[in-house]
Amino acid sequence: MPETPSVQELSALATECRADIIRMIELAASGHPGGSLSAIDILVTLFFREIKMDPKNPQWEDRDRFILSKGHGVPALYAVLVRKGVLERDELWTLRKINSKLQGHPDRVIMPVVEASTGSLGQGLSIAQGIALGLKLQKKSARVFCLMGDGETQEGQVWETALSAPKYQLNNLIVFIDANNGQIDGHVTEVMNLEPLAEKWRAFNWAVQEIDGHDYSQILEAVAKAKRVTDRPSLIVARTVKGKGVSFMENNIGWHGVAPTKAESEKAIAEIEGGKRS
Repeated sequence: MPETPSVQELSALATECRADIIRMIELAASGHPGGSLSAIDILVTLFFREIKMDPKNPQWEDRDRFILSKGHGVPALYAVLVRKGVLERDELWTLRKINSKLQGHPDRVIMPVVEASTGSLGQGLSIAQGIALGLKLQKKSARVFCLMGDGETQEGQVWETALSAPKYQLNNLIVFIDANNGQIDGHVTEVMNLEPLAEKWRAFNWAVQEIDGHDYSQILEAVAKAKRVTDRPSLIVARTVKGKGVSFMENNIGWHGVAPTKAESEKAIAEIEGGKRS
C-alpha cells in the first residue's frame, strides 16, 4: 500500500475490511455488524491518510491518538489494524473468544495499542478531551481523533465535554459522529431525536461540518479544514448508512448487534466482494 493511498485504494481497503468484519462476527456468533460497517470508511481514511502512528512502536510518544468511543464498533478497528501491520489477520477469527486480546469492546489492558477501554457509551469524548488537554499542556503537536455514535450522544456526559472542550480551545481535538440514525432500540430520530445535531454543537462553540461519511474525498477535506482551526475543537457529523455495503443489513436496526449465520455471512461477503461500492 502506498504511503498516501488514493481514494480508489482507500475504497479497496474498506471493501477488504467489510468482508473481514462480517467473517469475524459470524465466527464469533456475536457482535455488532451494523455500526462497524457504517464506520469503516471513516476509519480507513483516518488511519491510512491522517493519523500519525508507528505500527512497530504503537506507544510512540508523538503519535496521534484515536479514541473509539462507540466501542461496540471495534471489529472495524481490528480490521484496519491488520492492514496497518499491528495485528495478524488470523487474530481476527479469535474475536470475543476466551483469552483473545480481540474482545467485543476495546480493552487497553490486554491490547495496549488501543488508547482507551471503551464501550460504556458516552465516555470516550471525555477521555479524548483529557488526552488533548494533556498534549496541549506538554506543547505536543499530536492530535486526538475520536469517533462517537449518534445514539451515544444522547448521554449527558457527552454534553459536559461539549461544553468544556471549547473553553480550553482544544483545536487538537477532532471528533467524528457516525450518524447512521440507528441504535439498539430503534432509529435515533425516534428513540431520542438529536436533530438539529450540527446546530447544537455550533451553539456549544465547536467548529462543525456535515459530510457524507462514505465519501473519502469529503472525509479528507473535512479533516484538512479541521486542522486549520486554531481556537476550538472540531466536530464532523458524518452521515452514514448502518450496515453499509450489505443490502439486507442497510438501515435495518435488527443488525445492530446480531451476528450473521454462515449462509448470511456468505451472502453478505459475496455482495461486498462483488463490486458493490464501499
